[in-house]
Amino acid sequence: MRSSFKSSSEKCWREGRCKLGICVLAACLAANACDSSQKNTAPSSAPGADAGPGSPTNTLSPELAARVLARVGDTKITLGDFAAILSRMDQFERLRYQSPDRRKLLLDEIIKVELLAQEAKRRGLDKDPEVELRFRQALRDELKRDLLKTVPKPEEIPLTEVQAYYAAHRAEYADPERRRLSHIELATQAKAEEVLRQALKATPEKWGALVLEFSLDKKTASESEPPELRGDLGIVSRPGEKDSAASVPDALKHAVFEIGELGGVLPKVVSAGGHFHIVRLTGKTEARSRSLAEAERTIRVALVQERIKEKEATFEAELRKRYPVKIDAEELAALKLRVESKANAPTGTAATNSAPKATP
Repeated sequence: MRSSFKSSSEKCWREGRCKLGICVLAACLAANACDSSQKNTAPSSAPGADAGPGSPTNTLSPELAARVLARVGDTKITLGDFAAILSRMDQFERLRYQSPDRRKLLLDEIIKVELLAQEAKRRGLDKDPEVELRFRQALRDELKRDLLKTVPKPEEIPLTEVQAYYAAHRAEYADPERRRLSHIELATQAKAEEVLRQALKATPEKWGALVLEFSLDKKTASESEPPELRGDLGIVSRPGEKDSAASVPDALKHAVFEIGELGGVLPKVVSAGGHFHIVRLTGKTEARSRSLAEAERTIRVALVQERIKEKEATFEAELRKRYPVKIDAEELAALKLRVESKANAPTGTAATNSAPKATP
């Protein structure tokens, strides 16, 4: 495996020096440098390279493409290499690349990437197992991008497919009734009963004062909030329904749906999370079903995602036929992992030390 990888990396080194440099440096340092240059500097299109809507590489003759712009050690950076970088930018960004000074800045960044790549190779980093893995992951990502070029864009999905999907998933586009609730949290039921008697008669301003004075939930008891919004826990639907806030206890969700009118307070204390709560209804949105027009964009994206999954699954099946996979289940089962908990780790130990470790 290592020898085959080496030959692949050598080929990539000869034919795509900047790309290997990025891979060798863990797709991080060099990529950031290159991205920074493309965003913050703007070389004009090189001689023979079109900085307009067309791809620069399409306008270069073989003679121009082979012209050497710079040398780094024994490596040549050609006009074709430079134009290829421009061609990967969108047409509007290429329009910014006009002045010779900015063109020189981009070439300097390409040279920096090449310098780092050559030094990384000299140190043998291209043979490091972790770099090999990241290089393979980069190849995987490139292959997936190439594979998905045939997937249509959301706007290209036929309307008939959108309509059929909507008809088959109507329930998913029915939004349940939602309510906004506020609460006052107290430590004992006796105290909660006492405050409840005041809350049942409270105006919105008085409610805010009660929250500030008594609630244990200090995150929702802020003087900067209008009085009627204090104690707010947000919008919820009934437990188990779509988009119901996971952070709000189910008991409070049930409670707010028992309140009959907007601004009303439930006339009983609710127990949840070891504390006692007074619940108030502060907002309400009726249940509704989204129309096809309202749901269309969401459906188109969902259909594209389905096609991506199908294409990836089909392609993986083809690859498994082309490259047979054999798994040694016994070896996998025999592998023992020793996990160091953070509690047992020495002070100052890096988080990576708590990762599972394989033992023979």
